[in-house]
Amino acid sequence: MSDPTPDAPRVPIADDEIRLGQFLKLADLAESGSEARELIAEGEVRVNGEVDVRRGRRLVRGDVVVVATPQGDLSAVVG
Repeated sequence: MSDPTPDAPRVPIADDEIRLGQFLKLADLAESGSEARELIAEGEVRVNGEVDVRRGRRLVRGDVVVVATPQGDLSAVVG
């Protein structure tokens, strides 16, 4: 199986983990906290291939986050 996000940028984090909503903003996958909240609540965000609707989900290095948009999927890797 090939990597579904080979060009996904790795976004460095300061600590060992980060919450999903915070990561969406840090990685520029959402412009604001309210947009991040909406994307997550609407089921537009996948973490490691699975839809996650928990804004407070803790992500660790290596997790892959994908946001579905009308223009196509945007992705980033927790670094």
